[in-house]
Amino acid sequence: MGTRKMTAAAGFSLLEVLVAMLLLAMGVIGASAMQLHALRTRHESATLSAAMRMAADMADRIRANAASAHLYLELDYESAREGEPQLPARQCRAAACTSGEMARFDAYQFQQLVHDSLPGGRARICRDAATWAAGRPRWECSNAAGAPLVIKLGWRARNPDGTPAQAATDEQPPAAVLVLAGLTL
Repeated sequence: MGTRKMTAAAGFSLLEVLVAMLLLAMGVIGASAMQLHALRTRHESATLSAAMRMAADMADRIRANAASAHLYLELDYESAREGEPQLPARQCRAAACTSGEMARFDAYQFQQLVHDSLPGGRARICRDAATWAAGRPRWECSNAAGAPLVIKLGWRARNPDGTPAQAATDEQPPAAVLVLAGLTL
């Protein structure tokens, strides 16, 4: 009878070890999932910060070249559709440029930043009195006279599993919107 008790006790200990290993494995999987979620959130936050810096830089360029601010309104660029932006005929680095040439060169540099920094990035500069619709920013612009100048930036977001997110309309809304108040054309 003594050996029976030892065999039953040894089997019970093995079962306890297996349950403990299962619980430990579930904890490790949970911690890994939380780490992956934190990593994706950090990346999305860094992308949003970069987009806002790009928009603020472009706003400064528009303010500095207010004489040709109307030329910036032509910018509607989508890197996934258009690919690498085309360098303007005149590069305004060291040479003196007209304000129009400077506006086109600024637009090129901005498009290049969007192309290089935002996955599937899109940028639009326009006049828009109604930037939001149904609680979300929108790409369309009212182009109404006297409406504020707006810089809109967006990119392809990702689902938690890493696949590209698809919006209901198959288009991601802008993720960053900067309104330039007080700029008159």
